[in-house]
Amino acid sequence: MHFLLFYRDLVPDYVTRREPLRAAHLAHARAAEARGELVLAGALADPADGAALLFQGEGPVAAEAFARTDPYVLGGLVGHWEVRRWMTVVGRAAAHPL
Repeated sequence: MHFLLFYRDLVPDYVTRREPLRAAHLAHARAAEARGELVLAGALADPADGAALLFQGEGPVAAEAFARTDPYVLGGLVGHWEVRRWMTVVGRAAAHPL
């Protein structure tokens, strides 16, 4: 199954304030990728006002745990995060191909 983790309501000066936490955040993401949990991740652009991270697994636990321990969340850069199940149906990696 696939799950999307959305980061919303970022602080107004997010791009500037993320810099001291960026290395730790990226290490956190790379560790989740190495465990096979995180598939893709990145910030939304133009404007930089959110992010989307794609997780795979049997349930939302990995995505939720990632958010709860992410340096960006712990550092107060993310005002709201949400995990949603994504019913993927088209593509080689689709969880529910039609």
